[in-house]
Amino acid sequence: MPRVRVESILGPTRRRAISGLLAFNTRAVGKGQYKPIAISLRRGKNIVGGLTGWTWVGWCYVELLWIEEKYRGKGHGTALVRKAESEARKRGVRHMYLDTFSFQAPGFYRKLGFKPFGLLKDFPKGHNRTWFRKAL
Repeated sequence: MPRVRVESILGPTRRRAISGLLAFNTRAVGKGQYKPIAISLRRGKNIVGGLTGWTWVGWCYVELLWIEEKYRGKGHGTALVRKAESEARKRGVRHMYLDTFSFQAPGFYRKLGFKPFGLLKDFPKGHNRTWFRKAL
């Protein structure tokens, strides 16, 4: 009988959950060419920013975008998103989507042409979480 267990290390559980979900999704919609994407911003060998996500069935999801504080406001975030858009197009992607909190970067994504399509108010308390999309 399977047991439920709480773990603090995501690696093995995440990898297995992703592979199982991808197999299920493939049976439902056909082979979708799921492919992770990771774009780094580096100063020498150090990663000072990055964007991660994936492409699948004609969409690119931006999971994370982060820039070290001293490099913010210098166009690096825009460069990372533009590089992701370019890579997504190479993969045949037609749309991108992402989410951000009101204390993070909704204005930034609007400036890049993303349009809101979903909102969770008061998440976290006193803030909102907004989902954005963009046609490529």
